[in-house]
Amino acid sequence: MDRGIIALGAALAIASAAGAAALAIGLASGKAFEASARQPEISGKIQALLLTAIVFIEATAIYALVVSLLLIFAY
Repeated sequence: MDRGIIALGAALAIASAAGAAALAIGLASGKAFEASARQPEISGKIQALLLTAIVFIEATAIYALVVSLLLIFAY
């Protein structure tokens, strides 16, 4: 295969995953801030749930990075 096409595919994979992860974290954070403003007494629980969600969102971005690196170095 042509190395340029593989590099382009890897770049598109990591760019789309990073963009989607940034958008998802932004939306989740915004909703968590709104929920904390409405019910400040449960802000600790909301924060714990938000951090758990951010971990899973970032995990998908890391998986995309691994796939991109595999595309670059395996082919």
